[in-house]
Amino acid sequence: MNALTNDTENRPDERRPRNRKAYTGCSGPEGCVVWVIDGTSEPKPLDPCWGLRNHSPTGFEWGYGGSGPAQLALAILADHLDDDRVALNLYQRFKWACIAQIHGASWSLSSEEIDNCLVQLSEQREDTEVPNGGLTQ
Repeated sequence: MNALTNDTENRPDERRPRNRKAYTGCSGPEGCVVWVIDGTSEPKPLDPCWGLRNHSPTGFEWGYGGSGPAQLALAILADHLDDDRVALNLYQRFKWACIAQIHGASWSLSSEEIDNCLVQLSEQREDTEVPNGGLTQ
């Protein structure tokens, strides 16, 4: 069982193969912009996924734990995992573990780095679970 998703699916790094992507962001006078680079076409803007959850109608941010980083975490995971339900389950933890740790005006994050972060979050969650569903014997 995957401790992050609370289901019997495999861990994110063991799921079906998908295109390897990179996400790159930069901030400037116009705000923060994030692009998806999949190696098969021109970079495209990352969909903010406001239809899933609208934390930040003004867009993405990073480097702290607010609404803009939450929107970015959700958007990256929805695109990366191609599974909105799982993305909604994981994005707040991913925000704190990864997006809030990004510092600077520009950055890049690979699919491999995202998968590694998700595996670490899964292992941390497994370490904190109470055996036997919390029941004492």
